[in-house]
Amino acid sequence: MKSPMSVWVVIAVASGLTCTVTPDAAAQDPSALWRIVHEQCVPRAREFGVPLPCADVQREYAILKDLRGKSQFLLIATARISGVDDPAILLPAVPNYWQSAWEATRFVEALLDRHLPRDALSLAINSARSRSQDQLHIHIDCVSEDVRKLLRDRGRDVGRTWAPFPAPLSGHAYRAMRIDTLIQPGATPFEVLARLPDARADMAAESLVVVGATFEDGSSGFYLLETRVAGGEELQDHDCAVASGS
Repeated sequence: MKSPMSVWVVIAVASGLTCTVTPDAAAQDPSALWRIVHEQCVPRAREFGVPLPCADVQREYAILKDLRGKSQFLLIATARISGVDDPAILLPAVPNYWQSAWEATRFVEALLDRHLPRDALSLAINSARSRSQDQLHIHIDCVSEDVRKLLRDRGRDVGRTWAPFPAPLSGHAYRAMRIDTLIQPGATPFEVLARLPDARADMAAESLVVVGATFEDGSSGFYLLETRVAGGEELQDHDCAVASGS
């Protein structure tokens, strides 16, 4: 039986009320996500208590179903922040967008109408050079089956400091590390990324992916995956094949 949240999301999708920009529209307007949130979602949430076309609106972010894929959502900052390249992401008072995005994986599960193991779920932010929108947004969706398998097979080789991942991911070189939580003060994913000397010097080139993990000792945590040669979204599967065999 579908949960109330699942029913709400399915009705919204079936009614054509969830939306985002098409690739053509995004190319023409890199502020399209900003406009959807501030011209539609936020005013409707304030006036009617229903944030459509978003699935949720909070003071610091909105959650929007992406047209691409059957279960992809976006966390979009409600402050005017461009993305991984914006210095504001490292300010002490900046919201922890990654923790909020992880909590929003419930929308992915609701739309798929099933619980997913944490290692099937992922968050990704693309580099400034790989994105179409100049508004901070985190992609929330399933991880690709190949990446999930590689992390299961080689995750024991990933330590608590940045090091090259021992195999290509989606054909590209990544650096990886493991963390226990997304909410440790001073060690949120953006802050951990900025500890890389080459990242701090050129954050615009960075893509970052967070994948849920259950480590060898049974504890829960996350893998951080970083690259400067591709968009991190490439490690996600917007058809969510892992849901069929999870």
